[in-house]
Amino acid sequence: MPTSASAVIAHGALGLGEAYMDGWWDSPALDQMIHRVLRADLPSRIRPDGAVLASMLRGALLNPQRRHAFEVAERHYDLGNDLYAAMLDPLMVYSCGYWKDAHDLASAQVAKLDLVCRKMGLTPGMRVLDIGSGWGGFLRHAARHYGIAGTGVTVSREQAAFADAHREGLPIETFLMDYQDLEGRFDRIVSIGMFEHVGHKNYRAYLEKARSLLAEDGLMLLHTIGGNLTTTHGDPWLEKYIFPNGMLPSQRQIGQAAEGLFVVEDWHNFGADYDPTLMAWHDNFERAWPQLEGRYGARFRRMWRYYLLSLAAVFRARRAQLWQVVLSPEGVPGGYISVR
Repeated sequence: MPTSASAVIAHGALGLGEAYMDGWWDSPALDQMIHRVLRADLPSRIRPDGAVLASMLRGALLNPQRRHAFEVAERHYDLGNDLYAAMLDPLMVYSCGYWKDAHDLASAQVAKLDLVCRKMGLTPGMRVLDIGSGWGGFLRHAARHYGIAGTGVTVSREQAAFADAHREGLPIETFLMDYQDLEGRFDRIVSIGMFEHVGHKNYRAYLEKARSLLAEDGLMLLHTIGGNLTTTHGDPWLEKYIFPNGMLPSQRQIGQAAEGLFVVEDWHNFGADYDPTLMAWHDNFERAWPQLEGRYGARFRRMWRYYLLSLAAVFRARRAQLWQVVLSPEGVPGGYISVR
């Protein structure tokens, strides 16, 4: 924990976030303040501190994403379904919405799910795998509106229990398991907001596993936050408090991992849409706080507020992107028609 203003500065993003959590500083418009810091490129003027160097070393030498595959679920996704139900849309979708023709969070999330379905060309009877299926929103939408049969996998006990309890009689199922333990053959594979937990040492193995599960004439859609630069570690504050072992892939890393396994049919960036998504989550969270306060406490509120608003600023400043990448095993005969 920082003990002075100079220590806060010296610890960079980690020190700034911890100082905010501890009430050392505040801002009436936290997202706007951090957006200005990023646009002025102030972080580049701070030399990496011990926390950053430790994260870089851990990312280079270790493989925590495989050694501790369930840790992110235990520390983040299993915090409580009451928290996520209050913050998210009615379908409990915890990834970027698609705001092209949407005016609120619920319609933006339905538009995103439908965009995925249309990009995948879903038709009745298709077998669809969702790697990192969350609370089951995508599979429910795809089964209800496109007639598919779906299988989801997650490492979160809370997500699996919720998805299983909300199948609504649809031909979908959710398993609590590591994606590397999957077996079977699927017409389509989607992965929405899970690749950020895979780790740079495992990108190739992840896509190799997906390739082994996908039909020869199938398609895969990879929906992931992406970084502008290639790195081998995550943000120290986010790793410590929000997403343990998380890191953002770069264009180069995804391309290298897919080379020889898949043809890249389409690459769609709508990262700017994460700004209104995060702001909507923040508004919902603050509105619901009186019902959440007794369980989570004041320091959690500041931590969660910093998480949502700082990331909104990151996307607003275009320091991170949101990519939907469509992949095929051998190339779509005649060419893939992009969908927007």
